[in-house]
Amino acid sequence: MKIGLLAFTLVDGIHPAALAQKCEALGFDLLVFPEHPVIPTETRTPFPRADGKIPDFYYHCPDPFVSIALAAAATSRIRIGTGILLVPEHNPINVAKELATLDHYSNGRLFVGIGAGWLREEVEIFGVDFRRRWPLTREYVRAIKELWTREDASFSGEFLKFAAVRCNPKPVQKPHPPIIVGAAGERALKNTVAIGNGWMPLERSPDQLKSELARMRAMCAEAGRRFEDLEISVTFAGARKSNPRELIERYREAGAHRLILNTPPLASENADRALETMANDWILR
Repeated sequence: MKIGLLAFTLVDGIHPAALAQKCEALGFDLLVFPEHPVIPTETRTPFPRADGKIPDFYYHCPDPFVSIALAAAATSRIRIGTGILLVPEHNPINVAKELATLDHYSNGRLFVGIGAGWLREEVEIFGVDFRRRWPLTREYVRAIKELWTREDASFSGEFLKFAAVRCNPKPVQKPHPPIIVGAAGERALKNTVAIGNGWMPLERSPDQLKSELARMRAMCAEAGRRFEDLEISVTFAGARKSNPRELIERYREAGAHRLILNTPPLASENADRALETMANDWILR
């Protein structure tokens, strides 16, 4: 079982480069950074976990592309990426260029976790109809793939149109870096089959995961896709779980390829100890 880390970082906490170096040394196979370009001062949408209050550190997320660049420059093996990139809050042409450049300079280590956003007030700041954020996301992802894989790329959709352009560099990974859908529910299963190379839901039990993957397998058959080509990761909202080794085996049997531990921001002075504890608990040696 591969073990990854989803790490909120703060500008006064552990540096992304130091974090990535430590994760690589400890044997984590993946490090992903979350994203919130802005958080509105006043919101009505409740946070989907805990007491419904948005944690303070959500207001302080550094730009994930910059964090990925810093982490990639300091490492050579660990995969690095977004967990998750809020696609509707970006221009897809710029995103295609930025992600391809990161994949180029990281020598093909980029992992692209995507979502459409849960915070209505944030999504709407970017001029997006919250109810249609997933149709827009699917279209943007298709356009990004065109820019990644074609020398002269054009696109004509409902939300985006552009004449033939050349967008370089191309990604090192072929045909392109993996697009991993970071959402849950029936819609997420459909979106994974439609545009994804994998799925990374949050807090699914082994039994839930097994049932949902059976449904996804049927969807793949209907769509003419190979279910076996999809990489399945499960993200935990808290890294401390009882009997990690037992859970690893249960998730393996359910169909997961990777578990991603979600940690709150790590201070520079205690990051090494916290990461070592997680690695000792979860990484099989």
